[in-house]
Amino acid sequence: MGLESAQIHQIVKEKFADSVLEEAADAVDPFIVVKPGVIEDLAYFCRDDTRLEFDLLSCISGVDYPERNVIEVIYCLDSTPNKHWLIVKVVLPRDNPRVRTVENVWRTADWHERETYDLLGVTFEGHHNLIRILCAEDWVGYPLRRDYVMPETYRGIRNVVY
Repeated sequence: MGLESAQIHQIVKEKFADSVLEEAADAVDPFIVVKPGVIEDLAYFCRDDTRLEFDLLSCISGVDYPERNVIEVIYCLDSTPNKHWLIVKVVLPRDNPRVRTVENVWRTADWHERETYDLLGVTFEGHHNLIRILCAEDWVGYPLRRDYVMPETYRGIRNVVY
């Protein structure tokens, strides 16, 4: 069976000691927080290290924290051969949230990054086609930001808010 979260965190910390900002191995959903500048190298390491073998990026999502003036990007990694998982977070400034793409590591990042870009405004640098995926190309704003205000109309059509 797979490694425990604390063991996975230890392997990551051995390789990226100066870049791990926080870890919560005992949380309901254990996670580590790393510096944004290492996400691509960390992704390759997590995929290629034989102890980890995170061959699947199952999700990228984001959370807006306006009170802290940050956006967290959350990466959910799975190892299908080892049957273990890892959650990695990066914390970005809300006024200019930018982080390197991981689509060269896992192709599934293509759609996940586009959705996070579209709904939260996170720029994934190096992404091959970072365009809106859910909202119209000319949509203004990012609907999952907490201060987002739904426009009353779009192209003359009344928006219905339930």
